[in-house]
Amino acid sequence: MAVDFSQELKDLRQTMDSVREVTDVDSLRSQIADLEKQSAAPDLWDDVEHAQQVTSALSRANAELERVTGMDRRVEDLEVLVELGTEEHEDEVLKEAERDLAKLKKDVAELEVRTLLNGEYDQREAVVTIRSGAGGVDAADFAEMLLRMYLRWAERHGYETKVLDTSYAEEAGLKSATFEVKAPYAYGHLAVEGGTHRLVRISPFDNQGRRQTSFAAVEVVPLIESTDHIEIPENEIKVDVFRSSGPGGQSVNTTDSAVRMTHVPTGIVVSMQNEKSQIQNRAAALRVLQSRLLVMRKAEEAAAKKELAGDVKASWGDQMRSYVLHPYQMVKDLRTDYEVGNTSAVFDGEIDGFLEAGIRWKRSLERQEA
Repeated sequence: MAVDFSQELKDLRQTMDSVREVTDVDSLRSQIADLEKQSAAPDLWDDVEHAQQVTSALSRANAELERVTGMDRRVEDLEVLVELGTEEHEDEVLKEAERDLAKLKKDVAELEVRTLLNGEYDQREAVVTIRSGAGGVDAADFAEMLLRMYLRWAERHGYETKVLDTSYAEEAGLKSATFEVKAPYAYGHLAVEGGTHRLVRISPFDNQGRRQTSFAAVEVVPLIESTDHIEIPENEIKVDVFRSSGPGGQSVNTTDSAVRMTHVPTGIVVSMQNEKSQIQNRAAALRVLQSRLLVMRKAEEAAAKKELAGDVKASWGDQMRSYVLHPYQMVKDLRTDYEVGNTSAVFDGEIDGFLEAGIRWKRSLERQEA
């Protein structure tokens, strides 16, 4: 069936009109001009903290403007290509335009989603924690499956990750794991993953081959930055050290280098054992603790709107996605109704459809509450 280039291009232009409106390109250009003026000030680096804020903001604003204007240029180039192929009756040119259209539609859709990520912390890198829940060894195995899923998703996008802590279960799988995704907008994309994930399958650990339902909780917080001013008094922190352990409880370290940090007023506990020294593990634990307290403070400030409630709670009552492997194959998000039948692909990191649907759903809720 022939591609209706006229309608497809019209749809692309409408989407880009919406993107430009949300981005407010004129305001963005004014912001860039102001930031460039500030960054050119001879005394800029007299205040290092302020200088870092200015240069980071300028870099982000320039990148945002280029994303929009660059996509506009690609739409215009495609229009020229279609016009040329149509006028000259060049089938090869139109085939090339069809290929470009498919890629452009995907990229414009991604850009449209990116424009929805305008929350205070959406541009940040992310810290993700996965905890096994009800379901025994199956839940621990499920937690490990989710860890691999997110790491594969990051790998597909070329995002750097760093596993900070892995607490292994005795028989198989993980009690918990914490990792960083070191990429711009990682928090904005992954925040919608916060909540309870449910797995239904024939248990590979049940010698009677019975169906088992198990749960895992996912928590996503934005990575702390030097400008966040999250100070924690020493007397509010309890630090315990212990020996790092691997699968099956085996010791992987001959020294007590692992760190368990407890924030006494809130009861938040952070464990780190994947760094080489106790000092490094302590620094990593403090950074994650500060990130969690940052989210808690934000949630408390905006309790009426419940802006980050899902990311903070990850409670068993907050069930948001089901992964069913038996009696049929289906992964379904219970908030957006987005579903995929290829469960193997999902567990191999193909979750962009879920993220996009979740971001649109979250933005829709925010608009209703505004």
